[in-house]
Amino acid sequence: MDPQIRRELLNWYDTITHENYFSNNEKILIQQDGLAMGAPSSGPIAEFFLQNLEDTHLTHLRNKHNITAYFRYVDDILIIYDFRHTDIKNILEDFNTLHLNMNFTAEPESNNQINFLDITVHKTPTKWITSIYRKPSFTDSIIPYSSNHPPQHKHAAIRYLYNRLNTYHLQHDKFKEEQDTIHDIMRNNGFPIHTHTHTHIPPRDSLPQPPARNQKEPHINGPPSRTSAGRPRLLRTYSKRET
Repeated sequence: MDPQIRRELLNWYDTITHENYFSNNEKILIQQDGLAMGAPSSGPIAEFFLQNLEDTHLTHLRNKHNITAYFRYVDDILIIYDFRHTDIKNILEDFNTLHLNMNFTAEPESNNQINFLDITVHKTPTKWITSIYRKPSFTDSIIPYSSNHPPQHKHAAIRYLYNRLNTYHLQHDKFKEEQDTIHDIMRNNGFPIHTHTHTHIPPRDSLPQPPARNQKEPHINGPPSRTSAGRPRLLRTYSKRET
């Protein structure tokens, strides 16, 4: 990196992190630690920090604990491991020594499934199946079809739901289940069902695959989702079953 650019970036970082003024109880205060919540710069800086932490420690931790696969988006982590060779309690202890201000918690799989971002991963004796996950607090409220909003605004949510449906590689029954959910959302908000089309994309395991050279590591895709700053880091753990 050019030295001048490096100096400018460091000056930018110092200014942002050392001039976080805010008011509380009619007093002007300055934040001594962490990043300002809601500031446009906080997300990139936090990501820089986490990537550096991973570059420094992750290879060692994966080898030490025989971690099969590691996935992270913002502060949500999915770890896949073989319970016969790995103790998740030891992983959690090591992760909680990485930085004094970071506290990781573990959420193990339950009933052979676990939620990660907006998908649920289901474990079967022969393969993994994914389905769309919605939080218990989910409501089907979107901009009603009868509102006076511009059409592109009203249809944005429906386009997103169908784009996700057509992009994720779901089994046919999971595809149909999500399609029915979308239709319910549309009906409850006055949308005509025929205004949108969809195509079922078969799951990856039913598509032609190249010959495996070595052991195939699992891969899970998830779209971006916004999370709040300052949340505890969540370590989602998934026990790998080998046959």
